[in-house]
Amino acid sequence: MRISSIDWQHWTPQVIATLLFVVDSGRVLLIRKKRGLGAGKINGPGGKLEPDETPLACAIRETREELLIEALQVRPAGELFFHAEDMPRIHAHVFVATDYRGIPSETAEATPIWFSFDQIPYDEMWQDDRLWLPQVLCGQRITGWFSFIEETLIDHKVVVEPD
Repeated sequence: MRISSIDWQHWTPQVIATLLFVVDSGRVLLIRKKRGLGAGKINGPGGKLEPDETPLACAIRETREELLIEALQVRPAGELFFHAEDMPRIHAHVFVATDYRGIPSETAEATPIWFSFDQIPYDEMWQDDRLWLPQVLCGQRITGWFSFIEETLIDHKVVVEPD
């Protein structure tokens, strides 16, 4: 399904989720996801909102659960909308943290991996990541709409908000 054929004004997500990227000195802390949607792929820590939880609280909680660290100095970096007929429709809130407390550690959900900004393994990530993550890591705020079939990106639109 093409982005232009989706009625985004009446589109409703099945899942509200978050992604959080910890950045430090030109590198980003990513995870290799061990289970659930995207298992085996590299991504930022994150997950589904719990009832009565804010996106910010969810991003911090999920990072704590997946990496055993406390994300600090967290700022919103954008919103992503994922449409698919064969996967849940997801509205994801994106955050960036510029500090953290603790030691990133492997858990049952994820293995932590630091990458320099110029060495991010986009070929091991969701296909949309290369279209918006570089802007987020450079401090910009984005909004993106993505349409997938069987984990294959078929259409997209990304808007970078002006400074």
